Amino acid sequence: MLSKSLHLLRSASTILAIVLGIAGLTLILYVWQLPPFRSSVEVTENAYVRGQPTILAPQLSGTVAEVAVQDFQKVEAGQLLVRIDDRIFVQKLEQARATLASQQAALANSEQQRHSAEARVKSAEAQVASAKVAYDNARASWGRIEPLLARGVSTLSEADKSRTALEQARAAHSQAEAALEVTRQDLQATIVSRAALEAAVSGAEATVHLAEIDLKNTRIVAPEDGRLGEVGARLGQYVAPGTQLVALVPERIWVVANFKETQLAGMKAGQPVTFTVDALGHTRLDGHVERFAPATGSEFSVLRPDNATGNFTKVAQRLPVRISIEPGQTMADRLAPGMSVVVSIDTAAQQLVETAAH
Repeated sequence: MLSKSLHLLRSASTILAIVLGIAGLTLILYVWQLPPFRSSVEVTENAYVRGQPTILAPQLSGTVAEVAVQDFQKVEAGQLLVRIDDRIFVQKLEQARATLASQQAALANSEQQRHSAEARVKSAEAQVASAKVAYDNARASWGRIEPLLARGVSTLSEADKSRTALEQARAAHSQAEAALEVTRQDLQATIVSRAALEAAVSGAEATVHLAEIDLKNTRIVAPEDGRLGEVGARLGQYVAPGTQLVALVPERIWVVANFKETQLAGMKAGQPVTFTVDALGHTRLDGHVERFAPATGSEFSVLRPDNATGNFTKVAQRLPVRISIEPGQTMADRLAPGMSVVVSIDTAAQQLVETAAH
């Protein structure tokens, strides 16, 4: 009887051990999401709301004359944020405009000089023509007297007068041609100097544009709609290029979830996503997978790991996944870059949609 009782006790202990072993194995499989408990929903807590906070800084030096906004204020594109004292830049613009007007006047004067030079060239050409006529007449007169002098019909005095008139006409003609060449060179010099004056006018115009840009840059405005961070500019503060005045956070936000590489199988762009936000009482919001990073986070780190040395232990890497937030959701307007979220992606959802479509 005692032997039978011991046998039954051993059988019960064996069965209990087997049951506990099966239960423990089942619990391990469930906790680690191994078959047959593996789910198509991939979850990660390594996820955050992202945006594009932009630090606004001046492009020139000066004293802050006006701070038109306050911390965390909502602003619109083009709205004035900070104004730098612009008195010096106004005077520089006026100086540049005066220089431009002077250069334009010099260019206009050059144009008038060109017209005058062209008129002198025409006058010199007329003088050459007149001198040529006189030279031709004197040469014709000498051509008539020279044979008569050889035959003794003409007097020596008349011949001397005709020869002298011919030489004078030749000299006058040469002088007129030389004067014509001088006027042509003057015209050419005026034309050449005009190119330099035109370049000076272009340089003065560029100086005016630069002065206008500098004057415009004394007004730091919002490049787009968004909300401001803490305003660091102070009235009367001297700032230089690169001084951080205020941060602007645009309204465009998204979620970046860093999934392990073992979770990526079956993920596709366009799949629906749900995520909860810690800061909003775990409010559930919807989105969809937009795109995947081209490399894991370790590839972008400053000190990249070198796995080619020593012993090796395989560590699952994480790949950032960008998730677009569906518009028009309640509480979505309270999301801010940097908030922690928990992301869930059903990798079978897109496959079910594709199956239904076929």
